[in-house]
Amino acid sequence: MKRYAHWINGRHQPAQDHYPVINPATEQVIGLAPEAARDEVDAAVTAARTAFERWSRTAPRERAAVLDRAADLLAARAKDLVPLLQAETGATMRVAATMQLPTAVERFRRYARGAIEPDTIPLAPLPVKASPLAAGGLLGAAAIRRPVGVVACITSYNFPVVNLAGKAAPALAMGNTVVAKPAPQDPLACLLLGDILQQAGLPDGVFNVVTGSGATAGEYLVGHRGVDMISFTGSTSVGKAIAESAGRSMKRTLMELGGKGAAIVLDDVTDGALKNVVGGVGSTWSFHCGQICTAPTRVLVHRALYEKVVTGLQRYAETLTIGDPVDNSTIIGPLISAAQRDRVESHIAGARDQGARIVTGGTRPDLKPGFYAAPTLIADVRPETAVAQEEVFGPVVVAIPFDTEDEAVEIANGTAYGLYDYVFSGDAGRAWRLAGRLRSGNVGINTVQRHPETPFGGFKESGVGRDGGSFGLHAYSELQSVVWPS
Repeated sequence: MKRYAHWINGRHQPAQDHYPVINPATEQVIGLAPEAARDEVDAAVTAARTAFERWSRTAPRERAAVLDRAADLLAARAKDLVPLLQAETGATMRVAATMQLPTAVERFRRYARGAIEPDTIPLAPLPVKASPLAAGGLLGAAAIRRPVGVVACITSYNFPVVNLAGKAAPALAMGNTVVAKPAPQDPLACLLLGDILQQAGLPDGVFNVVTGSGATAGEYLVGHRGVDMISFTGSTSVGKAIAESAGRSMKRTLMELGGKGAAIVLDDVTDGALKNVVGGVGSTWSFHCGQICTAPTRVLVHRALYEKVVTGLQRYAETLTIGDPVDNSTIIGPLISAAQRDRVESHIAGARDQGARIVTGGTRPDLKPGFYAAPTLIADVRPETAVAQEEVFGPVVVAIPFDTEDEAVEIANGTAYGLYDYVFSGDAGRAWRLAGRLRSGNVGINTVQRHPETPFGGFKESGVGRDGGSFGLHAYSELQSVVWPS
């Protein structure tokens, strides 16, 4: 059984204690992750603090070259990393091979280019009158993006390396240093990123990784005086606790939190286009077992099309193969843990008790070992019930009918979340206007595909700030104004 070590100041740092990382499909231990104590978190933050002065003053082209080489090295390690990612996340081999690693490579490559994007915004000179403060004259000025400092990157369990790459790459591109704390369920591949970045030429101390099974290491990292910014992806409840702690020392925060995506299906969708609706909403089941915050977990359908959509989704769900994620025929693998499976089942039971109709699924598949949940469609759900309000993070879709656009908007906006919504319509202009009424950071019109350069983040309790594309560079920088006499 391999014992992994923290990555601190350019070397593997053995830990006194370890905890088991479990394969969600086999329920077997696949590795022992280090359990961080306070002194190890201190060492990682100190290393990042010390390395900041040099790295922040490194030429942007040098930073770009390091990130580009890291992308090459990460891709070259696919043969080793993809099976590890598959085993610790429980993702199907299709998702592990096409999304878990390649997307991380793309993010390092994207922010290699980002490192050399202009960081200075010149401002037109302005004549300024004399005042008791200073003499008058013509003043020139510029706004310059500067690195924030030491960034703590606390990541989610669904796409561990992808999520870490999406934080660390833009942070490093802007000249920040990083202390990463991966999700406790699947940190092993993240621990290997240190070696890869070192081989790419990243100086010691610029990137560090510590792990832990509980909240202790993360809480200490968030409150650490040596940390300047917290970038977090995860649940809204944890995000609120992080924001409260970070606020005591006015740390910068970037929060990507929960979602309860609504897919609004208007009455002008043709029978032929309903296949697109079913496939889009069905991605909640077929893509990583619904463990994705952007999933369209609520389908709001005009009453004229409601039963057609429900029937189409039922048929779609019943074609999906549940089973061993390393089998190429499998579409739906396990959830990340027994606790998460129990949480999903509790939501389904609550919906049943409140009179909703379980159209398909709703019972635990007869598969052992593994933390499996069947793709579940729940119809005739009241918008105020828990299954329609709370993030389930599993293969569960709820269907809600509506009669008017105003009613659809009210239902869609009627949760605490506002991360990603969708509008399906035969009239793109109508869909565009409706999108403007949704309190959501992202809206897809007739697609569930994402554009990688758009700003990503949420309204309301779905988060604070935006990353993605050049907006990711903005997120990991501070604006400094410089003024001089012309």
